[in-house]
Formats: sequence, C-alpha cells, structure tokens
Amino acid sequence: MGVVIPLEESKNKLASIKPLVDLTRADMERVNQLILSKAGSDVQMIPEVANHLISSGGKRLRPMLTLAAASLFDYRGENHVKLATSVEFMHTATLLHDDVVDESDLRRGKSTARMIWGNQASVLVGDFLLGQAFRMMVDVGSLDALDVLSSAACVIAEGEVLQLSVAKNMETTEDDYLSVIRAKTAALFAAAAEVGPIVAEAGRSGRNALKSYGMNLGLAFQLVDDALDYGGKAADLGKNVGDDFREGKITLPVILAYRRGTADERAFWRDAIEAGNSTDANLEKALGLITKYGTLSDTIGRAIHYGTIARDALAPLPDTVWKSALMEVIDFCIERVN
Repeated sequence: MGVVIPLEESKNKLASIKPLVDLTRADMERVNQLILSKAGSDVQMIPEVANHLISSGGKRLRPMLTLAAASLFDYRGENHVKLATSVEFMHTATLLHDDVVDESDLRRGKSTARMIWGNQASVLVGDFLLGQAFRMMVDVGSLDALDVLSSAACVIAEGEVLQLSVAKNMETTEDDYLSVIRAKTAALFAAAAEVGPIVAEAGRSGRNALKSYGMNLGLAFQLVDDALDYGGKAADLGKNVGDDFREGKITLPVILAYRRGTADERAFWRDAIEAGNSTDANLEKALGLITKYGTLSDTIGRAIHYGTIARDALAPLPDTVWKSALMEVIDFCIERVN
C-alpha cells in the first residue's frame, strides 16, 4: 500500500552515502568499539536494551557527519570519535524515549525495546545513554562542543513536548510542523555537523557552514521520511506504510491535504486523525486525498528546497573528497523516495 512519488528534479539517480561510509570507515570502527564499551554496565538490562537498538541496522549517519565534518578541516586527533559516539548515544536515547511517547511497536523492522523490556526500562536506559554521552563530551574538554551538544539536547526535548502539544490537532499549521521537526530531528543533525569544525578549531565561518548544512539536511531528511510513510515500502521504512496515519501523527502531507480539501474532506481528516478512526479503509481514503492534492510531491519539493540550502552552505568550502561525500548525502536523503 503506497503512492508513487515523482521526483523530476533529481539529477543523480545513483546518489549514495557509500562515499561517506568509505571515507569514515576506519573512524566508524573506533566509534562502534566505543559504543559497545560505553553501553556496558554491571546492571544487565542496560546493555541488553541499549544493544538491541544499537545493533538494529541504522545507517549511523549522524556520527558519520561529525567525523566527516572534522576531517573536512583536516582534524588529526582522537576527540572527533568521542563526539561522534556522543551524538549516536543522544540519537539512540531519543529513539528509546520516542518509542515510549509514540507507543510504537516496531523500530527498523524489529520490536521496540519497550515491547520487550517495558516503558520504564526504555526511558531509564535512554537516560543512561544520555549520561554517557555527556561524560564523553566532558572528556573531550571543549566547552564549545559541550555547549552545542547540550543545547541540542534541550532543543530536542522541547521538540518532543511541542509535538505532544500539536498531536492529533488538524489545525496544526505548516509552520508548527516545521518547528517540531527543526527541534526533534534537524537540531541533532546541525549539532553533529557543527562539532566537527569545533574540534578541528576551524573558526566561526566553518562552524556556521556546517551548522547550516546539518540543519537543512535534517529538515530535508525528515520531510522525506514523512512522505515515505504514505509513499514508501515497508521493507525500506522498517515499519508499516501508514503507521504515522494509524498513530494520528500530524505530518506535512496530511496538513496540506487537510488545508486544500473540501469541508467534507476536512471532516474526514478530523475523524481519522483526531478521533482516531484510522481503519485500513480510511487509510486508503487518506492516500486518495493525498494523491488528489499532490501533497507528497509538494512535501518532496520542500525537502529539495532545504537540500539546496544545505548545498549552498558548503559551496564556499574547498573542493575535497569530504565535501563531495557530504554533498552526495543531500541527494541520497532526498532520493530515498525513488
């Protein structure tokens, strides 16, 4: 079940994160070793819960951004590995917390930790990972890096609360939605990219360039994710198509379809999302309305817009293999809809 999303603007149908993966491979091996080390505990349930999610097959894009952003400025030390690990722990902690808040049953095609160990364990292990992340930040000894990542942690939490405040509310505007994803998703992308030039002592212009790149890449990434929920395949999503609909999540394809619809169509959306009448038949109707008003292609259009801003943020930097790999990540994130 899904909708085909046209992507006429795409220039490179073979965009991949492979160049980034290859360039960061050696450092990512060290990150993975540090992850396993820092996820350990004498309390048996902590590594069990942490490793369940850590080993579930995510791309680890965020820590790769940190490594690449540091290498972009010729960093030669060890601290970017600790910061990359901190970023991944922050991300993992938010996933554990998100699944509890969203009452999610699946994550990347596997049962969520909360389904196996319960909500309490998921929240508390998430807190443990956040604590370990901050310990590694302190080990690095950079107040600027600590400031950026701790600020991101606060913004992410604010985004979670903001999402709760607009949940199942069909009067949510596009601006409200963008505020949520800017905080929940893009803030960590921005921080992950910005701490690279910080640890490399690259100066303010380098920090600003990578922060803008990360923020806009994160916005594009989440917009595509939200489009994929109505137009992707379960195997690619790690969850079922339409899960956002079933959970009553307000995402941009829905916001646009609601606002462009007739009075009867808006009444349907309020019944399906606000009243929770998210049957398979109503999902089919929702997909029909999303197709009718072209809201998936418009959502992808917004993603392309933010991808262009990310590209322009890196444009003044010297042309290197690192810059090229980071540029290709933009295309990869957007072209996941193909």
